[in-house]
Amino acid sequence: MNYMDENKAAWEEAFDNRRPNWGDNNHERLKSERFAFFNADMKRELESIDFNGKTVAQFCCNNGRELLSLMDSGASIGIGFDIAENIIEQARETAKNAGIDNCTFIACNILDIPESYHNQFDLIFLTVGAITWFEDLSLLFAKVSECLKVSEMFLINEIHPMMGMLPIPGEECYNPNDLNRIVYSYFRKELWLENSGMGYMSVQYKSKTFTSFSHTMGGIINALGVNGLNTVKLNEYNYDIGIAPVYDGKGFPLSFILVAEKGVNGYA
Repeated sequence: MNYMDENKAAWEEAFDNRRPNWGDNNHERLKSERFAFFNADMKRELESIDFNGKTVAQFCCNNGRELLSLMDSGASIGIGFDIAENIIEQARETAKNAGIDNCTFIACNILDIPESYHNQFDLIFLTVGAITWFEDLSLLFAKVSECLKVSEMFLINEIHPMMGMLPIPGEECYNPNDLNRIVYSYFRKELWLENSGMGYMSVQYKSKTFTSFSHTMGGIINALGVNGLNTVKLNEYNYDIGIAPVYDGKGFPLSFILVAEKGVNGYA
């Protein structure tokens, strides 16, 4: 079994061990709030885009709440892809409860998205925690390039690689009285093995193994470039979007929004 198959099993197990009612009421926010599950800077970025009649996709869409948040923007079709079948099923249920009928969710390994989706999307996006699940970002961004139409947009809102240098609460080297201390190398190339569930979703338990990987900003941009995805905007922010808000506002880059465009020589 490869690490992708192991992660699929671990994610599905985590969802089976989710906290009571996790995600069950997302449809309520979707009905009452525009761009409900995006942070303020992502909302501003999305507000600047004309989605009318566009076909959009989210890779690693989890339970679909973000993609569904986008569907009141004028987009005509939304398709979400994620590896975990039971989490995708919740996405479908949320769409049904929210009355959103132009959004489809597909359970599959992102790297195995079929050719029928190549050159189909006007915008593809990834959000917090997605890229860490791929050892080789060139393979991930090759699939993005294949599925994106020429001259159209790829959008990433992610944890900044700088976060990997900082100790987080729960680690032995974390000191709440010394939040300016950098502990780890920016350039460390490690895989991360976790066996205690998925904290934001589940109760803590001895879980199947989650395997994730570190990437530098240079590695991200270079993997985009070799796949014909040209970076046109990179905004960095001093607040965390998924790991440890204890460092917010202290001068470290903790998250980012990157916009890339598929060039005419991008993969078809």
